[in-house]
Amino acid sequence: MASINLTLTLARLHRAALFFCGCVIVGIFIANWFRVLPSIGMAGIALTGLVYAAVYRRVANWRLWPVFGSLFLVFLLHLFQGFNTEAAHMGDYSRDMVLQLPFLALVLGFWLLPALPSRYLRWLWLLLIGMTVLAAAGATTNYLLHVREINESYLHSKVMPTEPDHIRFSLIVTLAIAASALLLAHDAVRPAWRRWVIGVIVVLALFLHLLAVRSGEMTFYALGGLAIVWLVLRKRQWKQAGALAAGLVLLPVFSFVVFPTFRNKVYNTQEDVGKVKQTNSAEGKNFSIAARVYSYKAALAVWSDNKLVGVGKPDLEGEMAKCYAKLYPEMGPEFYIQPHNQYLYNLAAYGALGLLVFCTGLFYPAWWARRKHAPLLLAQYVSIALSFLVEYTLETQIGLAFVVFFLLLALQGSLPYEDEDQAWRPA
Repeated sequence: MASINLTLTLARLHRAALFFCGCVIVGIFIANWFRVLPSIGMAGIALTGLVYAAVYRRVANWRLWPVFGSLFLVFLLHLFQGFNTEAAHMGDYSRDMVLQLPFLALVLGFWLLPALPSRYLRWLWLLLIGMTVLAAAGATTNYLLHVREINESYLHSKVMPTEPDHIRFSLIVTLAIAASALLLAHDAVRPAWRRWVIGVIVVLALFLHLLAVRSGEMTFYALGGLAIVWLVLRKRQWKQAGALAAGLVLLPVFSFVVFPTFRNKVYNTQEDVGKVKQTNSAEGKNFSIAARVYSYKAALAVWSDNKLVGVGKPDLEGEMAKCYAKLYPEMGPEFYIQPHNQYLYNLAAYGALGLLVFCTGLFYPAWWARRKHAPLLLAQYVSIALSFLVEYTLETQIGLAFVVFFLLLALQGSLPYEDEDQAWRPA
């Protein structure tokens, strides 16, 4: 045992965790080519935590079991759905349990293992920023090679190809901008890198408007508004707040003039909203906002018959199809979609009781950290809460990795840790 302790030192386990965290971040961007990489990273984080607990016979963050346990509640919510699933859909139930494993592996690994050193946390956020810049450069290059076709596609509720998918990527871009700004504000980057990081913020903000995805832009302006409030109420930095407000006003105006994608998205959104007001669903089925509204109405119809515990996630697709056929008989089954709202999705699948458990479990860490200085955690929670309004973010592998991993990574900075590092500990 003594030799094992000398071999599996905490420093080496931290380096292993750093490597596996890097696998998750890189894997999010290259999942289409190396789909198993994010899973390898998550499994590695869990294994590292288990090895630490076995070798040192302790749970590093035992006293914080309510914080980590609340996130584990989300996994249990999915697990207990087996009792509310028809026998014919047990295969779908099994696939969902595999999909939700990040709520088990990541929560367990980060709970068992002592918090990562501050420099490791900064490296991981810088890795996210670097990978985001590379992915944005690749998407922009592809756009420049197919300008006419891509510009036209924005008039038909489509967007330019990205890796990962455009909705998750827009949220990642916003989070990378927030991380860059916070690293600068806390002097957590080397002086020689400051100009580069400032350039990254400008480039990614412009790219976000070139990409013109509503989810990411909504989060971007929400975080910008919160930053203005912080500068005015807490820092009394009126000039900086005014400059930021001016930038947030001028940026969409500039984008409308310069970027055809942004301009076409505005036109498409106006037309899309008009389709929502029409009673003929056949007219709006090809428009993203109208199709979302139809899915919301169908989900509410499903919930109205199963208000307390829902119909069970594996049975949701079939129940949604029944409600679509009843509410929109002129719409073909090929246009049926699941509710593009995580709250409504869970309400229909798990009922009011399940939605309460879900929200309590996922958002309790934000309540726990309410008196701590944790701007990255706040930024991630704002991104999660807003994205849930227009997407079922947790029903895809990349969406789950984005939500759970970066939530726990931001939470790392608020965990107890003795560190002689004088630079900012990202939280």
